[in-house]
Amino acid sequence: MGTLFELKQVTAGYDGNPVLENVDFRVEEFDFIGITGPNGGGKTTLLKVILGLLKPSGGTVAFSVPLRNLFGYLPQQNVFDKQFPLTVEDVALSGLLSEKGIWKRYTRDDRERAAALLEQYGLESYRRAPVGELSGGQAQRAFLCRALIASPRVLVLDEPTTYVDAGFEQEFYDLLKELNRRHTILLVSHDRDAVRSYCKTALRIDRSVQTVHT
Repeated sequence: MGTLFELKQVTAGYDGNPVLENVDFRVEEFDFIGITGPNGGGKTTLLKVILGLLKPSGGTVAFSVPLRNLFGYLPQQNVFDKQFPLTVEDVALSGLLSEKGIWKRYTRDDRERAAALLEQYGLESYRRAPVGELSGGQAQRAFLCRALIASPRVLVLDEPTTYVDAGFEQEFYDLLKELNRRHTILLVSHDRDAVRSYCKTALRIDRSVQTVHT
């Protein structure tokens, strides 16, 4: 075990307006970090900085390990257009685009990896189904397969239970607890009780790191 990456005095925002200011924390291998905070407090901005989607205006993000296949990302479900004609298998396979590029075809091994994940998470019979026909919980399992297919070291999850029913929410957190045996997890959630119950470390982000519980 060791440090995967560390944020040092990170300030970031949009159009010159800071959303995060002087954020410091480090992520160790097999951490399970829950991130809560008010709307507009900088939670999603923090994830964008970590994923390299937003460049900090100050401070640094220092990585101690190679970036290739470091992250698997599960965004909020509402950013996906359910009318887009993708099958469940297509969704799972799309997690390989960063390593294959747009123009390379999926191999037999790629499809076998996707099939194994879909079977593991109870979606084998939906493999050819349009993803827009899935329930909220089923769709999140499909997106989780996409996040896992490239075998990332870190899973980054942005409000993953916002659009699922209460029954699946409990199942999902139990699933994350099991995945934490093999992956570091960064979880943004509005559910402070779940964060306290399941995460090893809880951060509250409101422009800066307000509190840390372990």
